[in-house]
Amino acid sequence: MNLLTKKIRIYKWDISFVTLIWFLLALIGVLLKIRLGRDQIGNYLIYENVFWNAIHQINLYYVDPALHLGSYLYGPLFSIIIAPFSLLPTSLGCFLWNIANAFFLFLAIRKLPVSHKAQNIILLISVLEMMTSVQNMQINCFIAGLIIFSFIFVQKGKDFWATLFIAIGFLVKVYGIVGIAFFLFSRHKINFILSFIFWLIILICLPMLISSPSFVLHSYADWYYTLIVKDNANTFSDMQNISVMGMLRHIFNTEHLNLYIIITAALVYALPFLRISQLKNIGFRMSYLALALIGVVIFSSSAESPTYIIAVSGVGIWYILQKPKDWPIVLLLIFTLLLTSVSSTDFFPRFLKLNYIQPFSLKALPCFLVWLVLAFQLLMKNFKDVKIP
Repeated sequence: MNLLTKKIRIYKWDISFVTLIWFLLALIGVLLKIRLGRDQIGNYLIYENVFWNAIHQINLYYVDPALHLGSYLYGPLFSIIIAPFSLLPTSLGCFLWNIANAFFLFLAIRKLPVSHKAQNIILLISVLEMMTSVQNMQINCFIAGLIIFSFIFVQKGKDFWATLFIAIGFLVKVYGIVGIAFFLFSRHKINFILSFIFWLIILICLPMLISSPSFVLHSYADWYYTLIVKDNANTFSDMQNISVMGMLRHIFNTEHLNLYIIITAALVYALPFLRISQLKNIGFRMSYLALALIGVVIFSSSAESPTYIIAVSGVGIWYILQKPKDWPIVLLLIFTLLLTSVSSTDFFPRFLKLNYIQPFSLKALPCFLVWLVLAFQLLMKNFKDVKIP
């Protein structure tokens, strides 16, 4: 009995420790930025203004040079999501927005159908990228959480709620549309399709409550053209396009491979679904979730350093599914943590960061290697006897 009690105490302490680390780093990340002043929270100021611009029907995608802010790149729906925070004083709204982002991803990982120990491992693998995203006032923790929740609800047979998360992700940052692949895991496919259409209609119309139908519909058109312009600009950016295409362009000085890379990646995403006998296995499904989380970042020209919380949470899911964890698996995880996560911090040698990691988009390399391993496993591995930790 004493031994059992001791184990329970250690287990509870372990959960509390991981939770403490997660939220402590989130707090440090956001408080340091707020303390440095408005110049350091530019992304949040953009988000905050979107709510007021929607109310006053001011072009959401117009960049006002007087404000010295970047451009807004998300859908009109975001004006509703950010509304509760925009109504607060800027510093308080900024603080709560970023903590809410960290909490949302934390909750999504805690709801994954794996043990608490496995969840802890995913959280620890993801924690540095979470802090990077929070420090940059980004919404990527929220997007990662949406994708994971869409998978969780499909797995539970609750397609109505799964499609809500997919629709939100799609109408906020487009990335969330990868959740549509989970349609093939659904036991109620007609319900899935009808629910997705229902939520698209509701969510497209929702910002009209604080604006007008004509303004919101015009804003969706503006958003489309803004993304086209941004995609063209990202192709030659060193701080964005941290993707497989960006990495190859910087290394080989060519962008002619982009189309071939995208087509090949699309085929890799489609081929595992031909293994019909494997679709019902939870190990196969979670591996595909990891593939989707990683791929949506490493094959995006809009990928930047804070976006990698989405990909690295996928790496965490991949890692806990590996049994046994042989030395190549462990080395690949360490390589990912060092080159993808630590390279974004001040702990990484500045010389290497400025002369190699950033100029050649090498932050994408480890996640690409994990993606290749996952693709091979999804195409070749028998998941029938795979036990989920």
